[in-house]
Amino acid sequence: MFMHGGWAHIIGNMLYLWIFGDNVEDRMGHVNYLVFYLLGGVVASLAHIYTNPASQIPTVGASGAIAGVLGAYLVLYPRSRVLTFIPLGFFMALRPVPASIVLGLWFILQLFSGVLSLGGPDVGGVAFWAHIGGFVFGAVIAFLFVRRNEPRSYSAW
Repeated sequence: MFMHGGWAHIIGNMLYLWIFGDNVEDRMGHVNYLVFYLLGGVVASLAHIYTNPASQIPTVGASGAIAGVLGAYLVLYPRSRVLTFIPLGFFMALRPVPASIVLGLWFILQLFSGVLSLGGPDVGGVAFWAHIGGFVFGAVIAFLFVRRNEPRSYSAW
């Protein structure tokens, strides 16, 4: 999780972590977030190994752990908006887009690519199933975290 395959790989990962990670950390707390992030990376790696047991390609990067952060963000902040570049002809406009759309499209792209990668053990160069496993892990843990930390209300009547 601490090595990357080049500058573009690490910059892309850190951009997603910068956009989504601080809010998830604020909600979970520093120690819980650290444990969550590291476990997300482990679960993501296990998802990749399970779906690609014969692969001889080494995997590097924090993408699986960061995918867990994305899944958690979607659950913890379902109505938030993310500034996103939108193509308008030859120009790009920066517009707020619901995070559910951005992250939903990202997840669908990972799922589609992951299914296509099942064609062989050495297809591609991206661990799509690590992304999928990390995202699902993050969403489930965030859901459980929210349920555990919801304020309880009691009626006097």
